[in-house]
Amino acid sequence: MSNFFVTGGSGFIGSNLVRKLLSEGHYVKVYDDFSRGKIRKINFTEKKFKFVNGDIRDEKKVIKESKGFDYFIHLAAINGTKFFYEKPQDVLDVSIRGILTAVEACKKNTIKQIIFASSSEVYQTPPMIPTKENVPLIIPDVFNPRYSYGAGKIISEMVLLNYHRDFFKKIIIFRPHNVYGPDMGWEHVIPEMILRSEKIKNNDETFLIKGNGKQTRSFIFINDFTEILYKVVIKGKHRNIYHIGNNDEIRIKTLAKKIIKYQKKNVKIICSEEPYGETPRRCPNIEKIQGLGYEQKYSIDEGLKITSDWYLKNKNYKEEK
Repeated sequence: MSNFFVTGGSGFIGSNLVRKLLSEGHYVKVYDDFSRGKIRKINFTEKKFKFVNGDIRDEKKVIKESKGFDYFIHLAAINGTKFFYEKPQDVLDVSIRGILTAVEACKKNTIKQIIFASSSEVYQTPPMIPTKENVPLIIPDVFNPRYSYGAGKIISEMVLLNYHRDFFKKIIIFRPHNVYGPDMGWEHVIPEMILRSEKIKNNDETFLIKGNGKQTRSFIFINDFTEILYKVVIKGKHRNIYHIGNNDEIRIKTLAKKIIKYQKKNVKIICSEEPYGETPRRCPNIEKIQGLGYEQKYSIDEGLKITSDWYLKNKNYKEEK
């Protein structure tokens, strides 16, 4: 069994990964400041679990708390489109200073294995679909704060793969593609659609979606995601990048129809002007995780049903601090 130091472990992906690590018998210390996560998500009682409240940009504290660990899993970030537009300076600050802190902590504490959560945002509008991990990464407009998150991830990947590159024996980067599930947050497209559709009172109403509805995404349910992420962490190869997602695309308009249908509503969907910087298609090539044994267990219909049920039963969590 191994010892894992996990930054950002109280978030959606982090808390599910921590649960998986603990279930496999590993020791886990979560380092987080709850700027995006929630303490109830890591209310674990296992003796092999510990939590420390801290900011990823606090280099001295990160170095102190990460001593004696085998793996450094760096998930801490500020995500959510709202923040990209409104707080790009914070998004970049946490991203860039965070990765530098993580790498320095590993060097100081002789942690030879580091796992980094990047993003499908590094592609913006991919040059090919399905998209392989080795396609060029592009920031189309440096003046648009929408790209602050993707830019921070690209810089972080560059730092990780080239700064102290000869020190590490395992560097793994994974790029999540539209992970969804219960308790994923409230700003994302799926929970936002679930809550809006619940408010529909009669079939004369309309349901507005951003863009023409033809944009496609490839969604992966959190249980499937966590299972293959664990395999990537344990079995992934040094200096490799892995997509974690599915390769079946769904139009956003079709997604909205499914969510509305679950609540036995039947309304007209209205499309609007496409937001500036919107990516029309996003779908990963997943051959590398298939090589590690990935199999999709939850269809989009099964996953949406579980997710919808959770959000409709737990609307009170939306107001929590």
